Order: sequence, then structure tokens, then C-alpha cells
Amino acid sequence: MDGLMALPQARPSFLPDADFLRLKALLIRRTGHFYYEDKDDLLWDRVRRRLHALGLRGTGAYLDLLQDPARGEAEWAALEAEITIGETFFFRYAEQFAALRNTILPEILARNAATRRLRIWSAGCANGSEPYSVAILLRQMLGEAIADWRITLLGTDLNETSLGSARLGTFSPWALRSMPPEDRARDFVPIPDGRGWQLRPQHRAMVRFQRQNLLDLLKPDAALEMTEFDLVLCRNVLIYFHPEVVLQLVHAMAERLVPGGWLLLGHAEPSPAYGQFLEPVSLPGTAAWRRGGEDLPPLPEMPVPETPVPEAPPPLPLSAMPWAPLAVPEAPLPRATPGQPAPATPAIALPATSAEEALHRARARADLGDLDGASLACRQGLEAEPTHAALHYYEALIARARGEGPPAERAFRRAIALRDDFAMAHYQLGLLLLAEGRTAPGRKAIAVAARVAQALPDDAPLPEGDGMTAGELRAAARMHLHPPATAAVRAR
Repeated sequence: MDGLMALPQARPSFLPDADFLRLKALLIRRTGHFYYEDKDDLLWDRVRRRLHALGLRGTGAYLDLLQDPARGEAEWAALEAEITIGETFFFRYAEQFAALRNTILPEILARNAATRRLRIWSAGCANGSEPYSVAILLRQMLGEAIADWRITLLGTDLNETSLGSARLGTFSPWALRSMPPEDRARDFVPIPDGRGWQLRPQHRAMVRFQRQNLLDLLKPDAALEMTEFDLVLCRNVLIYFHPEVVLQLVHAMAERLVPGGWLLLGHAEPSPAYGQFLEPVSLPGTAAWRRGGEDLPPLPEMPVPETPVPEAPPPLPLSAMPWAPLAVPEAPLPRATPGQPAPATPAIALPATSAEEALHRARARADLGDLDGASLACRQGLEAEPTHAALHYYEALIARARGEGPPAERAFRRAIALRDDFAMAHYQLGLLLLAEGRTAPGRKAIAVAARVAQALPDDAPLPEGDGMTAGELRAAARMHLHPPATAAVRAR
């Protein structure tokens, strides 16, 4: 017998049934998240969590619940929270925050010096890291003069769970991983249990949060207060939408800018088509846009693409029913206590079918602040594939977020030994060594990272770089290897 015939046949991780396809179409139509159109496995992973929490065993019963007049809206909000959980952390994309500090915010402050009024909107703010980062930056720039300014800093998101966490202002070490220890100590207070940090009250008071579906911007009755912004940040949100919808959303955000106002998008989101109604501004490592004049050219009329919802099939007798995804038994999900951060969903202690699946799970658990679950996923993946460099890299990031320096260093070095062109592993190792006061080896590691990035185009995204490009890494490396003198920022 052929040896291959003796291998067990792997069961497909997911086989979509008609009810699931209806649910997917309804979800895309409601949220605009076209991202899930061809990602059934990923969407099922999110839906399955809701089935576990509710004790349901299939999407048919779940569809019935979503259509229940009494309970449907609350459950839609819970499902939307599951599908919109995103990776975010403080001062994400150093080059964009350098552009904010050195160019964008100084221009806005100077232009508004007479009115001392400032309006900023963070769209798709997730756990609040982005608007809070801007709040910290503004306080640094304005100093005591901030008391003389009327500042509106608005964070919006579809995910009500994330907004609840944002209002609390408590963050895991993972969300603060890009901040130097001295900055973290200045802007945060350690939580007594030692597992997180509380943003200081002066920063929390600057930001207001509200729930919003970006698709609502395209409705005639969009909220009137969503206007006259000096700066709109919408980073790594538009990637979820259909390309035709993206153009309409960017135009709608441009309409909500004051003349001369700025729009900052994610690195993968700029398009030449925005030049129809916005002026592109090239800054180091950053593509920004400005509204030029009083009148914004209209877009041609185009309908919002509709995702067709399949008709519900007639019920089949049990003997004829195909296999459908069922909930896998697991421990009940923890419930949030009013006034307290929402507890992290427990890790599913199931063996990963592949290293890539384990890596996806590790990222998802870490983004939720569940470092134990993320670490477990890394270990499971490394059992399946011990030479997977990215899993060692995430193992290192998790150890560093826990304050475990030596294990983090060992894991970074394992990742580098497996893949010597792993720019982010060299770079993060360098940051770790610099934070420990080991200047010479830290700078050496960062210099190696810059040399690896030198061989790539400026706009090439780096593997496991959270969107950082080769050009941005080289610029960040220069800042560490040749730090510039601190310049005073004046707002006139």
C-alpha cells in the first residue's frame, strides 16, 4: 500500500452551508465589511464565538435570533464587535506620528491660533489607542497653553465593546509595546494587579467616544455634528470595504474637513482617485491629503454595492442534511462587570492544525490583551513546526510585553537564526537591548535591520511589521542611531 494512503484524511476546517452564506451576506450588507467576502474560515471563527456564548449549535438558529425584534439588535452589536476586533496600539506607525508632530499639527495649530479651536476625528478607533496617542502628543506640544484651547477629540467605532474599553482607559502591556519605558511611566499608571496600565486622567478627559458605522456617512441624514474637522484619521479601516465604497467614504470624510483640513489614512489605503477632490501631500514615510478650497467637487452618482442575500432554503429532513459547522464545546465565556474592563475571551485549548493557523490565533489573542492565550497558541504552533520564525518572533513580543527580557531576547534570536533577513526581529531585538541600557548591541541590531530593509523598495511592507514599510524602518532606525536634537514646537 502506498504510504500516503495510510495518512488520516484531514477534515476541512470549515464547510459553509446555506445559512452561513445568508448570514455572511446580511453582515456585509449591514456593516460594509466586504473584507469577509472571500474569508469564510475567518468569519466562521468569529461567528463560532457567538454560538459558543449563546449555546447555539448552528447558523440557522443564530439567524433566527438576529431577526428577533426583541433581541436581534443587541446580538448584531455583539457580532459586529467580534468581526471588528483589530490590531491597534499606542503610536502605531512611528512615521505618521512624526508627520503629525513635525508638520500636520503645527500647521493646524498655527492656522487656528486666533480661534484656539481644534477638532480631530479618529474613525475606527478600536480600543482608543489612536485618539489617546494624539491627546498625549497635543499635550506635549502645547504644554500649559493647552488650557486655552477648545479641543474636540472624537473617537468612533462600530464595536461597542472596544468603545467601552476605550472609555475605561486601561491597556495591556501589548498595547503599549511601542512606547519607551520612560514615556509609559509618564503617561500611564500601573494597575495594582500588575497586568496592565491606566491612562492618566488628563489624557482620558480629552477624548470622547461614540458608536458609528462608517457606512452611515453615505446616508442623507448623517449626523450634523460630524463636520468641520481640522484632522481626520482613518487608518487601516478602509481595507475592509468594497473599493467603490472606499472612494465614496473618503469623499464623505473630505466633505467633513474644514478648508485646509488634513486626512491621514493607513499605508495600504491611498489611491490616486482621491486626487479628484483632495490634494496629496508627500511627507517622510507618510501619504497625507488636504482639502483645498471651499467647494469640494462632487463624485459622480454611484450606488453603494449591495451584497445579494440568498433566499432561505426549505428545511431538509435530518437524514438529508449536509454537514454544517457546529459549536465546539468549551468553557463558558466570561462576562464583563459594569465599570470594569471586559475580560479577555479564554483561549480555545485546541491543537492548531498548522503553524499559520496558530500564528493567526496568537495575533488575535494578543490583540484582545490575552497574552496567556497568545503564548499558548505560539507553543501549539511551534509543536507543529518548530522552525517557524514568525511564531518565535511573536513569542518574543509576548514575552517583552510581559516584561520578561531574557526570554524575549532568546526568542528574538531564535527567529533571527531561522531567518537572518527578518528585519522586524532585528529591529525589535535592538529596541529591547536599548531599553535595557545595552546601547552598543542594541544599535548593532537596529543597524542590521536597516541593512535588510535597504534591499527593499521604500513602500514594501515588512513581514510581521504591523504595516511598517522598508522606508519607514530605515527612517526609524536613523532616529535611534542618530537621534535628532529636540526642537521646541511653537503654536502661534
